[in-house]
Amino acid sequence: MRKIRNKKKKKFIVLVLLFFISLFVFGGVVLYQYFPVFEQKKTIKKEKNTSKENKKSIEKLSMVMVGDNLIHDKIYWDAKNEGGYDFKPIFREIKPIIQKYDIAYYNQETILGGSDIGVSSYPAFNSPYEVGDAMIDTGFNLVSLATNHTMDRGERAILNSRKYWDSKSDVLAVGSYSSTDDRNKARIVTKNNIRYTMLNYTYGTNGISVPSGKEYLVNVWSVTGNNPDTDTLYQEYKSQVKKDIEQVRDQVDLLIVAMHWGVEYQAMPNRYQEDMASYLASLGVNIIIGTHPHVIQPVTWINQTLVIYSLGNFLSAHEVVNMANRVGLMSMVDIYKENAKIVLENLHNELLYTYYDSSYRDFLIIPFSSMEEKYLSNYREVYSKYKGIVQALDKNIIVQSLN
Repeated sequence: MRKIRNKKKKKFIVLVLLFFISLFVFGGVVLYQYFPVFEQKKTIKKEKNTSKENKKSIEKLSMVMVGDNLIHDKIYWDAKNEGGYDFKPIFREIKPIIQKYDIAYYNQETILGGSDIGVSSYPAFNSPYEVGDAMIDTGFNLVSLATNHTMDRGERAILNSRKYWDSKSDVLAVGSYSSTDDRNKARIVTKNNIRYTMLNYTYGTNGISVPSGKEYLVNVWSVTGNNPDTDTLYQEYKSQVKKDIEQVRDQVDLLIVAMHWGVEYQAMPNRYQEDMASYLASLGVNIIIGTHPHVIQPVTWINQTLVIYSLGNFLSAHEVVNMANRVGLMSMVDIYKENAKIVLENLHNELLYTYYDSSYRDFLIIPFSSMEEKYLSNYREVYSKYKGIVQALDKNIIVQSLN
């Protein structure tokens, strides 16, 4: 009887041991099968994140913008040499900055009609082609041509200008054209898998009439009064602007509009600028770039649209020396395409200064981040003043600090 009980006890112990061994083996299999899966899922997730980051870095453009390239006679006299003109030394300080960017914009305020028809200054400007050569050498590849000075030297200068810019395959220059077909042609650039274009309009042409039937020579969004609400011609032209935008909106990811607008030497936008900006934003424009006032105006946002009311002058030599027209703005932004949508990030700005000596010689564009007292003795006070103007509508707008 005792032997039978011992046998049953041993059998029970063996069964218990087998149960725990089986449980251990089964658990090990589970651990082996499932934990690697979890680890693999983490790895896959990490790889997906990495892939997204790589995709984001590929579908990205960096953009820099500066203002009016206003070539007064004192500038081309300083650039004159035996072979023609050399403006490149003027931009030696800014060139390393500009060349870092995928898109580099500026406004060619004075028409590049070339030396053959005679260079000239205010009030009827004409500039040599070497101006464009120097800007391209500096790294600029996006140019607005519709300004109040486009008609200064007539149709011949415009056609010369258009021919010059058409010969530069890596530059998108818009706002002034050689024919209706030329004007209506969609000019689309693709870089880093982002398609973009720019439209460009000016408020007027200093009272010089654009020949009837040749409105393609310069895009004029006419401003004829003091109140945009009651300005019939101004309101009627909105349909043309809308048509221009609708023609390209579905063909591009990024849409830029350069506006030559506002009142000269005024630090704040007027009612027309505000109305234009709101209208353009409502039509899906991503970036609105303002020029013409020759002084800096604020930078702000209208919903997701970046609005730079005025970049001020990039290069100039006005007869009346005014600090306001020697201080310009350089705005920079990163452009991402995420799920077919454009996102603007990392907006920041830097003040620029046009230096020249008392004899209007040795012109040089200097970023305030590398400013020295030998160029501008009170540059710290000047910086504070114009930083305040940039941020007048939005205190969150970043202006690069002084060193």
